[in-house]
Amino acid sequence: MAGGKSTYLSNLFLNWLYGGDAIESEVPATLYFAAMTVAPTAAGGGTEWTDAGISRVAKTRNTTNFPTSTAALISNATSFSFGTPVAGATIEAIAVYDASSGGNLLDWAVFDVPKIATAGVVFTMQSWALQRTTR
Repeated sequence: MAGGKSTYLSNLFLNWLYGGDAIESEVPATLYFAAMTVAPTAAGGGTEWTDAGISRVAKTRNTTNFPTSTAALISNATSFSFGTPVAGATIEAIAVYDASSGGNLLDWAVFDVPKIATAGVVFTMQSWALQRTTR
């Protein structure tokens, strides 16, 4: 699962590692996952799926939702339900933000094979489907 870290998150990390800045106050306790029809880049952008039945998924940063990483890899232990769309879409990526709308892009993952969302069917990303690494 390709993807990357945003420039915003990379700057937070580098300023924490080398400059001693506090990173915890900049990354909220809750992360927000957005389904994307066009993947973002490190600079941001991309196209978030907008549909009357779809919303970002809020997940608390903890080891229940994201068990401790091993071999520089972490994954979701709980599924993500984005809601029931009115219209279908092709989902290319999942993006992680620090707010329920707008906010700063933190990370994103591009699906190896795009996911097809069907009108009237709950769009869900299963447990262990999102795999992220620092590499």
